[in-house]
Order: sequence, then structure tokens, then C-alpha cells
Amino acid sequence: MAQFFQAKPNKSKQLSAKLSLSVTQLDHLGAGIAQHQGKIVFIPGVLPGETATVQFVEQKKSYAKAKLISIESAAVNRIKPHCPHYQQCGGCDLQHMDTNAQREHKQTALVDLISKLSSAKAIDADIVADPIVGEAWHYRRRARLATLFDKNTQRLQLGFRTGNSNKIVSIQQCPVLSESLSALITPLAANLNQLKAKASLGHVELTQADNGNFAVLRVTKVLPASDIRWLTGFAEKHQLNLLLQDDAGQLTQLFPLLPAGDEAVALPYYHLAQEAVRCSFTPGNFVQVNGAINQAMVDQAIEWLDPQPGERILDLFCGVGNFSLPLALKAAEVIGVEGVPEMVQQAKQNAVDNQLDNVTFYHADLSADLSAQTWLGKIDKLLLDPARAGAFESLQWLQKMQPKKVVYVSCNPASLARDSSVLLASGYRIAQVGLVDMFPQTHHIEAMVLFELNI
Repeated sequence: MAQFFQAKPNKSKQLSAKLSLSVTQLDHLGAGIAQHQGKIVFIPGVLPGETATVQFVEQKKSYAKAKLISIESAAVNRIKPHCPHYQQCGGCDLQHMDTNAQREHKQTALVDLISKLSSAKAIDADIVADPIVGEAWHYRRRARLATLFDKNTQRLQLGFRTGNSNKIVSIQQCPVLSESLSALITPLAANLNQLKAKASLGHVELTQADNGNFAVLRVTKVLPASDIRWLTGFAEKHQLNLLLQDDAGQLTQLFPLLPAGDEAVALPYYHLAQEAVRCSFTPGNFVQVNGAINQAMVDQAIEWLDPQPGERILDLFCGVGNFSLPLALKAAEVIGVEGVPEMVQQAKQNAVDNQLDNVTFYHADLSADLSAQTWLGKIDKLLLDPARAGAFESLQWLQKMQPKKVVYVSCNPASLARDSSVLLASGYRIAQVGLVDMFPQTHHIEAMVLFELNI
């Protein structure tokens, strides 16, 4: 008799009966932690001190994940979420928590992670810096909106993706986006739905810069002339710098119109160092989304490094010069190194535009062998601002660099803790550690740590 394979049910992802659990703390990703029959249970959407009705969605040997059904007893710092898209959009996952409580949680989680995951001893309270904080709402100067064309309704959706999904939540406004950009969302969606080629549109990137609002519209084919006229009229009405970006990444400026023979698009820029530095960037390149926090972060990095004339300062993962350019106002020699060639070229141009001849930029893969790099050698101070993966490979060259001070700017406390172990093992100590609240209403933890060489 023939036998056919029949998949067994995955017990690890079967829904359980509803349970009542008491939440004791939050993890660094913002999920509540409870205990049940010897297992740690992670529950998004709950707060310490709450009792909640939950249902397991995944069970492993030592832990389980559960979804929140209802709050039986609310914590004192629970608030009503401000955004109508909360729990649909995949973004602001801590809106149910008072902003001050969010910051206290993030600072505590940061210090705990560094203590537990690195070889550091318990972090003394006197080296924990005051957190860098700003506005809790309308702080984002940049956002990427996803698009989805529905063939049945012939409508184009504009919004954000849901958590861990390709589905799109259509939005009318966003309370963490700058007010001028948030106000553009509804009229922009209506405008795009008037286009003949709306099915060929990709994402939309919105940016608020010191020289105006910018929108970059991703297109997968050449738009008809009627669509170009429609988009140009919209941009003129809203005084919006509007650019198209094709499959090859090429940018075409629709508004304002470029002078005849001029093909260089207008770039957004922001200021640093009390307006003394202008930092231009190409749409699509990385810049910090929270302008006020970025300014405060740059100021603190300079204060911690305390650059002096005659010193040689190295800025790894330098981007378009966010830290390098302000540092060059203070120090004799600054070297910036970045892995994205286009950003290196922009950083060089920014140095020229700001008339800074004491800063030099290089392109290098900072996860590769750096031994042949001409810029690698003895330095006085080091600044690191890596992506989420951290700077582990770059720190293997500490012995050759021998900086007296290291300022590490991190967007991932787990990789920061790992890399802290490298620095501590190399003879450094933690002199300052502090939260950078770049993304209020979310669980994301950014941080700055000052390491000093033990002499």
C-alpha cells in the first residue's frame, strides 16, 4: 500500500489556551517578560507591573512567545497610544508607555546589556551620562513610504509596512514625522492616484532639510509627459523639491526646474556646529533621521573627545562627514573612512564646500583586512559610528592605532556590548555611557560610550 507524507502539526507555533500572567520587566526590544511553568514568556505590548490575558503563539524548550489578548491590571505609566495606526504600522511599538518611562527603561536596558554581555563590571552610576533627549513627537526629518498597487480597485496605497510583513497600512498622517512632511501624505497619495503610470511607482522618500522639503519618487519605467506635468504642478503648489529615481539609481529633478544645460540636482542639506558646517547628502544615502538629537549627539561626541590642535583624529564609518566636519573645526587633522563610495565622494565635496582643508576622506571596507591602508596608523583619538553589525573587525586594529580616547556611537546595544569587550580587553575603561533617544515611541536604543586608555 502506498504511503503519503503528512506533515505533523508544529506544536511550537500552536495557539494555547488563554492565560493570565504577571509581567515583571521589559527586554531590550520592548517586549514584556513573564514566567510560566519555568519558562520565560515574551509578550509585546505589556508593561512591568501589569497582569495580562495572553495566548502562546510559539513555544520552545526554555522560552515562549505570547500575544496580548487584554490588560487585566494596567501599570501607572500606561497611556493611550497617540497614533490611530498604532499596532497596525510596524513602527512605533512603545506608544502605550509614557515617554519618560520609555527613556528610563532604555537607559536601564542599555547599562544592563553592557554589564552582562561585555566583560565590564557593574556600571557605576557616576559614569552614566544624562540621556540625550528631544521632542517625543514630530521628530523625524526623513521617512520612506511604501506603495502597493491594487489591481482590483486600481488604487495605489501609500503608507508603512506592518511588522514582519509585506502588507501596507495606508496612512493619512504620521505623528512622529515632521509636521510639514506628515501634512504631505494625504495630498501626495491623492496626487499619485491620478497618474496614468501609477502601477509602476515604487517607494517615496520624504526628507525635511534646511533648504526645504524633498520627495524622491522611485519609478520603474519612464513616465508619460502628462504624468510629469501633473507631478510638477503638485510640487510647485506645495513648494516641494521633487525628484524621480530610476532602476539604476539615477536622479532626475522635476521641480524646481533646472537652468538649461544644468544636470546637477539640488541636494538636501542640514547644518551642524551652530550653523558653522553645512552637510549635504544625496537622497537615499544614510543620515540620522532625528536632526535635533543628531546635533546634540555631535556636540557631546566633540565634548567627550576634547580635540586639541595638533591631534590626529580618526572617524570610522564617517558617512558624509556628520562627525568629521565639525571635528575638523577643532582639530589639526581629521581622517574619515566610509565603506559606501558615493558617500565618500559627497563627504569630500562637503569638505570643499565648507573650506576645510584639514579633513581627508577615504573609501575602505571596514570589515576587511586594513593592513595595507595608508591612513591606518597611530592616532590620538577615535570615533566609531557603525551600522547595527557593529565595529568588531575594525577594532582588531586597535594596537596599531593606539588612541587615547574612543567614542563609540551605537544603534545596537548588543553589538556595542560585544565590541566593548574588545576595548576593555585592550586596556580601555568605560568613562561615560549614555542613552541617545533617537527614536521616541519605539524600542530602539541608541547609545554613546566614551572609552579611555588606562595609563
